[in-house]
Amino acid sequence: MSAFIQLLFKGLEMGSVYALATLGIMLIFRTSVLTNFAQGVIGMFNAFVVSFLLTRLGWSIWLAVPIGLVTAFLTGVVVDLGIIRPARKVNSLSKQIITMGLVIVIVGITPLFFGKLESDGARVFRFLNAGSIVILGTSIDYNIIFNIALVVVILLALFLFMQKTRWGLAVRATASNSQVARMMGIPTRMITMGAWAIAAMLATLSAVLYAPLFGNLNPGFMTSIQIAAFIACVFGGFQTFFGPVLAAYILGISVNMAGYYGSSFFQLFFGDRISDDFGSQWGTQIVYVLIILFILFKPLGLIGKKIVKKV
Repeated sequence: MSAFIQLLFKGLEMGSVYALATLGIMLIFRTSVLTNFAQGVIGMFNAFVVSFLLTRLGWSIWLAVPIGLVTAFLTGVVVDLGIIRPARKVNSLSKQIITMGLVIVIVGITPLFFGKLESDGARVFRFLNAGSIVILGTSIDYNIIFNIALVVVILLALFLFMQKTRWGLAVRATASNSQVARMMGIPTRMITMGAWAIAAMLATLSAVLYAPLFGNLNPGFMTSIQIAAFIACVFGGFQTFFGPVLAAYILGISVNMAGYYGSSFFQLFFGDRISDDFGSQWGTQIVYVLIILFILFKPLGLIGKKIVKKV
């Protein structure tokens, strides 16, 4: 039971990291009809900004992270105004290729801006450095509880914003049909720019939370998060905002559980031919294969719905 509780909370923490990246991808996809392959590297770049403030200037994480979120907001605005909007006459596939090119550019310029940052991600990116709470006889780090609670609050705030405010209604209208929304007087360009800015902030916070789990910073450390976020989008269904976020948490918990229990499960069938660390090495791949099999039988995802157009 102790191991299960530990895995559950670590899975919720990892699911929170996935959920932030996933929601950012969905915001851009629904408002710009574009799959953003640069979501991970945008978060990585601004995580380096946070690390620079922490390690080079000695700032507190409570000040460095908000500044990093501001630079992320500006990054999203610059990408939309300077790269995506000028390419508005380009087809959707070409825009996706542009975001792939953006990955190469950001990965290339990050060392030019920051050099080699000697930073211990497990140390400098923790909001709470000490203390734990006992839950059902299991000691859980305060920082894990804080990270989970922080992301849940942010996600609830964003969902309430989209459901209860005029700007949220504008976002949903743009996501439903941007052309009709524009005809109704909704500033779709402003909505799209805001979506890119918020998505960049979500990616940055995802990177900040993931850095202690990864252990250090390098230009490629968000690659696995980007992949997991895309899988969560497909698993949850691209037709809603809620489905992919739910799928992100399921993915985070499942990967942790499979990594721990995978070896024991497969040793029941294959005996000593399966090594003791099989689960930790192949847990993620096992979960991804199961998700692919699920999608074969339910192509629209967990909460995906078929859209029927009537003339």
